[in-house]
Amino acid sequence: MPEVRLIGPNGENLGVVAIRDALRIAADADLDLVEVAPNSDPPVCRVMDFGKFLYERTKKEREARKSQTKIEIKEIRLRPKTNEHHRSFKVRDARRWLLDNMKVKVTIRFRGREITYPEIALEDLKEIAEALADIATVEQAPNIEGRVMSMLLTPIPAKLKKKPAEKQEDQPEPQSQEQEIES
Repeated sequence: MPEVRLIGPNGENLGVVAIRDALRIAADADLDLVEVAPNSDPPVCRVMDFGKFLYERTKKEREARKSQTKIEIKEIRLRPKTNEHHRSFKVRDARRWLLDNMKVKVTIRFRGREITYPEIALEDLKEIAEALADIATVEQAPNIEGRVMSMLLTPIPAKLKKKPAEKQEDQPEPQSQEQEIES
């Protein structure tokens, strides 16, 4: 006769019992017999309310999903002919997104014969990476796929945490100390 290791409705270990006895104990408690560890020898079963167990598990999964941080990827699109002034606007947007803890993908799209001069786009991407080097690192180096050259920047976590602390240090100290020195 097959046997199982049984855990009772209150979490107590009832030892190794026959499956028929385990089913009877579960029926007497008006609960379900659930196999929790099928690969052990003998298999482990538990007397519990299975519907309540499923509800609790889905509730925990929902809470875990809420607490997860979603990393958003923003994109800046440029062309090799984009001038310095227009690119500075795009870099400013990228800086704001990086400070908001978002990743930024910088793409340069080639049109027509522009594809024959990828070094221009590569230089632009390097300049953007240098401009944002204080708050971001290059996660994916510039690479070309078809008519698009792209690079992925990710925020540096240590830099983001130091920003609020620096603002607090910039606030003026109470003037009472200065007044005592003057008098």
